[in-house]
Amino acid sequence: MDRRVYKTRKAIMEAFVGLLEERDFEQMTINDIADRANVNRGTIYLHYTDKFDLLDRCIETYLQQLVDTCMSDHFPTPLTAKEALLRTFRYLEEHAAIYTTLLTKKGIPAFRSKLMTLMIQGVEEQMDACGVQESMSKEVTVQFLASAAVGLLEWWIMNAMPYSAEDMVDQLIALLELHLSLPSLVAKG
Repeated sequence: MDRRVYKTRKAIMEAFVGLLEERDFEQMTINDIADRANVNRGTIYLHYTDKFDLLDRCIETYLQQLVDTCMSDHFPTPLTAKEALLRTFRYLEEHAAIYTTLLTKKGIPAFRSKLMTLMIQGVEEQMDACGVQESMSKEVTVQFLASAAVGLLEWWIMNAMPYSAEDMVDQLIALLELHLSLPSLVAKG
């Protein structure tokens, strides 16, 4: 990608997220975004169909950055569940402003939904690697674990990260061990 195109898109996305911190998505206009990004309105339309397209692309971009930084496909050896969770919490801790805005704004539930989808995929991969107790449904277990992890992430972010990433992951793993009897998460993590 041309450097100028990259810089323009980055400026537009940063302006967009900055405006999301201040007001609801519905109240935002393309003119507001253009003014904040210091570009012409037409420039935004060269890159995005409308503000909904910009929102979708923004969500995709920031989730992809999270995945690229935290998930095992990009490491020479597969990550354990604990390592993947720790990378995720640390990354979110380092980039708190952006992810807090995307996760906590009422006007953009799509971010949480897509985060949940990613978490489900990650949990399924871990379940395939570790197995599931015969007495438990894999589908129910995956939904429960993903919901618990996303819910905990959301609580942590909405409460200004009152615990370190390490403490949060240790607590989450301990809760999973306690309530699900999944010692393989710790043994492999």
